[in-house]
Amino acid sequence: MTPDILIDDYTYALPDERIARYPEAERDRSKLLLYHKGDLSSCRFIELPDLLPDNALLVFNNTRVIPARMLFNKASGAVIEIFCLEPVSPANYEQCFGATGSCVWKCTVGNLKRWKASTVLQKKIDAENTLTAGIVEKYDGYLHIRFSWTGGLPFTQVLEAGGVIPIPPYLKRDTEAQDALRYQTVYARHKGSVAAPTAGLHFTADMLNRLKQGKKVILSEVTLHVGAGTFRPVKTATIGAHVMHSEPFSVSRQMLVQLIGHTGPVVAVGTTSARTLESLYWLGVQCIDGKSPEQVAQWEPYDSAPVHDPKKALAALLQYLDSRQLDTLQAATQILIAPPYRFRIVNGLITNFHQPQSTLLLLIAAFVGSDWRRIYDYALTHGFRFLSYGDSSLLIN
Repeated sequence: MTPDILIDDYTYALPDERIARYPEAERDRSKLLLYHKGDLSSCRFIELPDLLPDNALLVFNNTRVIPARMLFNKASGAVIEIFCLEPVSPANYEQCFGATGSCVWKCTVGNLKRWKASTVLQKKIDAENTLTAGIVEKYDGYLHIRFSWTGGLPFTQVLEAGGVIPIPPYLKRDTEAQDALRYQTVYARHKGSVAAPTAGLHFTADMLNRLKQGKKVILSEVTLHVGAGTFRPVKTATIGAHVMHSEPFSVSRQMLVQLIGHTGPVVAVGTTSARTLESLYWLGVQCIDGKSPEQVAQWEPYDSAPVHDPKKALAALLQYLDSRQLDTLQAATQILIAPPYRFRIVNGLITNFHQPQSTLLLLIAAFVGSDWRRIYDYALTHGFRFLSYGDSSLLIN
């Protein structure tokens, strides 16, 4: 069973110099590893349109990274770092970003020992407006922090003025000006992520236009807000003891109709899109079982093994929306995809190269089986760059 998987079986030696600290000068000039039914070859990402299977449905995660990292300077000189993870009040992302005076966020705090709970931190967000931060409560290992500000600005503008884009910790450098552009996909629209869906960083506006104008593939979108948990290493000996983070996502009714009617392969752009698509299947199973499709639990795919046809599950989900006159499904997923998980929706995957002993690597292993080692050995011996700003791969089963 998956909970008994030893994380030590999913590791490899990643030399520090193979981690890409910065992106390539041009997005689509990165290298692309092609894995096609067991065969491996080296290409360039700019060749992707010619390498995709015919009649593929290409699914992007259109989330946008927010400047979630804020630094407050105390009078003593101490620097307190507040990392905004997700909204608490209002809990809805759009409502929270539109708030004009106060909101509460679930956060992590750096240098917390230098911040007394009774102290309110302050920082100027521009010449006329001030932002304050105060601890509301400790909850489930995190802090709930109330932000208040003057001037009547929406919180999204407050973040833009007072925060910085939180690049991954393994880059071992501070955020720089170029990261505001390059650690963001060109199709990012819905604000909410604290980490980029990095498989999409290689796409350019020109490539998207070529794909739209061509007749080979169809483009579609989902929205999953990537949490900081995506960087959380597995620190337990077995996967069963690891607690997977939950992430909110939304899918339009139109996208569900598109999935149900599509007859070709479904290619997920990134692990976040793959998690969303596979979660749709399990939410559909919940509908078939008469439940409300609100969240996919971590071990739900392994606690039961339904054999429902994927189209039937998606149709049940669509019926649920229609019965409530909803145009958008809003749910959350804690799904942990690991061997021997069987993919129900996804047939192809575009993804970067992930950290050893990570849940992302487990997802890759579930998708390609034991060939994950061949793929990563090939990447290491053929000059591929790793992690968020690294090169890409196209995996077709």
